[in-house]
Amino acid sequence: MTPTKNGEFIRWESGFRHWVTPDGSAGPSGEGGFPAEPGRYHLYVSYACPWAHRTLILRALKGLEDLIGVSVVHPLMPAESWVFGEYPGATPDAVHGFDKLLQLYEHCAPGFDGVVTVPVLYDKQRQTIVNNESAEIIRMLNNAFDAWGRAELDVYPRELHAEIDVVNALVYENVNNGVYRTGFATTQSAYEAAFDQLFATLDQLEARLAMQRYLVGEQITEADWRLFTTLVRFDPVYHGHFKCNRQRLVDYPNLWAYTRELYQVPGIAETVNMDHIKRHYYGSHQQINPTGIVPKGPELDFTEPHGRERLRAPR
Repeated sequence: MTPTKNGEFIRWESGFRHWVTPDGSAGPSGEGGFPAEPGRYHLYVSYACPWAHRTLILRALKGLEDLIGVSVVHPLMPAESWVFGEYPGATPDAVHGFDKLLQLYEHCAPGFDGVVTVPVLYDKQRQTIVNNESAEIIRMLNNAFDAWGRAELDVYPRELHAEIDVVNALVYENVNNGVYRTGFATTQSAYEAAFDQLFATLDQLEARLAMQRYLVGEQITEADWRLFTTLVRFDPVYHGHFKCNRQRLVDYPNLWAYTRELYQVPGIAETVNMDHIKRHYYGSHQQINPTGIVPKGPELDFTEPHGRERLRAPR
């Protein structure tokens, strides 16, 4: 069952918080001993999950596909959480051959009784989960592997840390998690409060993107990719399935064009699997969609010209 309190959706905390660093020194949390090395680490993801999607994006942008392997779970998630199985785009567990992601958690933490989530960054050498918090994994992918990846690309530049963190907090609470707080609410009041916060923030972001090309600074940053994974799912899933239906994404001229621009960045389209996205949400959330019917629409063309070149961030 989805956790709620007073009808409000409650997101669980990630339980593994170590960091991969260039030299293996300890990161902001957890213990040290996880140096960046080619072939040592493996990502477990779902194409459906927006949090896991972040890590696939950074892996692609930084050119780490040959350094960090990936296993993709089946889009349908039973009650015990993610499993591996035959489905187009899904893969077996390439490391252990497990049938369920729970088995990986139990392998690393015998007696594990927490929440099984993706993404998971796994250390094949130490046979343990390094981290299962997407916000931290993308920070590692951004710079820990620069000896082999695209070191010139930095989506979290030091001079923009403070502003990116402020935008991330706004977007996370009201948009990334806001669609879940809306969709999984079990009382009218909780639903309406989350709904209002969601669309107030989308209105604010629409106005911001009318004046500047990206959320922070004059380049695409981590803040943009964290918003993108929710926006790309908005009309296919959140608008109808989660009752986030005041407006569609395509009704926001700037947000819709911005989403198309990000989608068209080389390597990003390959990380978006709309079949997995729709199959997961509509087929797995039986308390919301008991029939499991997956809608055929909407028809969206993320490859349409976006026209965002005319905008520049204010200096």
